[in-house]
Amino acid sequence: MWACRPRRQPGPPERSTYVPAGGSGAASRRRFDEPPRRATRSLAVTEPAGPSPDRHRILLQWFEQGIPFNRFLGIRLHALERGRCVLRLPWRDELIGDATRPAVHGGVISTLIDTAGGGACFSALDRVEDRLSTVDLRVDFLRPGGAADLWCQGEVVRMGNRVGVARMTLWSGHMPAAGEPDQPVATGQAVYNIVRRSEE
Repeated sequence: MWACRPRRQPGPPERSTYVPAGGSGAASRRRFDEPPRRATRSLAVTEPAGPSPDRHRILLQWFEQGIPFNRFLGIRLHALERGRCVLRLPWRDELIGDATRPAVHGGVISTLIDTAGGGACFSALDRVEDRLSTVDLRVDFLRPGGAADLWCQGEVVRMGNRVGVARMTLWSGHMPAAGEPDQPVATGQAVYNIVRRSEE
């Protein structure tokens, strides 16, 4: 038979102290069981209210004239600030997808939602030469869009170094004011790849 020694009853761990060479006193002592102390500092982060006038002009020209498909549809940039974009698409009969209602074509809705989300993310970039490309787009069609101007608002959900995420809402006729019922035609969410020109 193996002879077993009685187990030692557990007790509080022994604390060791370390005194660096040339130092003494409480100011220079640190116990090994204490986590290392980290220096802290307060950081003030200020977000600009919106793009500069030059950047706003560039974005306006790019949205309405720089993209041929946007120009063909007649998309107008109604409002732009950092992380938010509002687009308006004036109605014309060529946008009808269901002549029996009539109702706007679903492809037009998807295009406006994608463009508004891209505009919101693009407005959050710090350099004009950076670009975006859509990598994922989800559109939920909630009700038919009547024969009226389309309004779409895109807002940034998250903006990282490589990707941006935006959420969009589209209305027919007008955007609801504060206190009015919110009955969007469609909602969407998209993920955009950020292309840094300096890294190409």
